[in-house]
Amino acid sequence: MVEKKGIDTIFNDMIQTIKERQVDLDNAIAEYTGGPAKPAADIKETKEEIVVKTDLPGFKRDDIKIDLTEDTLEIRAKHSEETEEEREEEGTTYHRKERRVTSAARTLILPARVKINEVTAHFKDGVLTITMPKLEKKETYEVKVE
Repeated sequence: MVEKKGIDTIFNDMIQTIKERQVDLDNAIAEYTGGPAKPAADIKETKEEIVVKTDLPGFKRDDIKIDLTEDTLEIRAKHSEETEEEREEEGTTYHRKERRVTSAARTLILPARVKINEVTAHFKDGVLTITMPKLEKKETYEVKVE
């Protein structure tokens, strides 16, 4: 029995590590395939609201688009790549060009339904904060079986 518990612990630790590294893995795949990066996000819930904070460094407010339903949040950010002329400024030679103009996308299933018309979003210092008031709790009714 002790052996099984040890295996369960190792398996749970592996799953937790994979979950923690998922964003890094998704971003490595996106870089390889040219797809959008998956920005890191925190989801915090209180009795009254859900708050999502997403890192979008290098983007501007106008680059961000948010689509929302009562239980799903989609965040997309994209800015166009610089043109060849901008890269080849006269008298300028790049010895290294690692910074890329990119896109980012993240879809999150919310832990509760929200009041769509009362949602606010703020973008400051590369962090997008979306505050969503929750819908009132659903009432449950006991149905008697006849």
